[in-house]
Amino acid sequence: MDKHLISFGHGYSAQALARRLLPLGWRISGTTRNEETAERLRAEGITPLLWGGPDVAPALATASHLLTSVAPDAEGDPVLRHYAHAIATAPLVWVGYLSTTGVYGDHQGGWVDETTALTPSTARGRARVTAEAAWQAHQGLPLHIFRLAGIYGPGRGPFEKVRNDTAQLIIKEGQVFSRIHVADIAQILAASLAQPNPGAIYNLCDDDPAPPQDVLSHAAHLLGLPPPPETRFEDADLSPMARSFYAESKRVRNDRIKAELGIDLLYPSYREGLAQILATETSR
Repeated sequence: MDKHLISFGHGYSAQALARRLLPLGWRISGTTRNEETAERLRAEGITPLLWGGPDVAPALATASHLLTSVAPDAEGDPVLRHYAHAIATAPLVWVGYLSTTGVYGDHQGGWVDETTALTPSTARGRARVTAEAAWQAHQGLPLHIFRLAGIYGPGRGPFEKVRNDTAQLIIKEGQVFSRIHVADIAQILAASLAQPNPGAIYNLCDDDPAPPQDVLSHAAHLLGLPPPPETRFEDADLSPMARSFYAESKRVRNDRIKAELGIDLLYPSYREGLAQILATETSR
């Protein structure tokens, strides 16, 4: 079978997956909204598709796999709004929807898994719950939902902020986050592509939920620098978006990706992940 993946919103995580699939002979098409990004996609071996343009529906007619990283907006899921009919009639054997662990809401540092009730406490989390349900409502679609913890990796590490003294150790009692290295996202998605299980839901996170200040302190240690200054959450100068991340505290279980997909995490904690990012930066 010709393996043709269409990637809606071909961003950071989808790019990491593409780097795994292209050497295996996959065809990959990715949507974009501008010609500059289209040129970059072409250089990476991706066929660009202009969002809203005439090429998307014909491409879907030849797609075997679909991945969407597009976030919902005020009107719902943009991909379904524009392309529901073309998706419903496409010869798809696998559909992946990248969601967020924010759908679980706040658990005051407690553990959650894929069976935990969805009780989001932020507008973004509520929009994701609605979007997940919209995708699930399409009967017969070979849908897989991936709930991602905080994403980090090369180009998305804390080192630059530590180096230029803009990092803050924001202290909020009991605050803890789960996170996932982008390379592990790619290997988990690739494992699911190799063994589809329509209807499955997976949490994508590492083994070591941790307070954010621990991660920044470790980044400073790796750089041989003193830890950034501590700031109480109440006194921190944060954007509304950044402050909203602190509205929820939970530890996310990842047993299902290991049991069902056979995943052995490349970066089981932020320690291994930060070391890899720093090694990548220093080798350039």
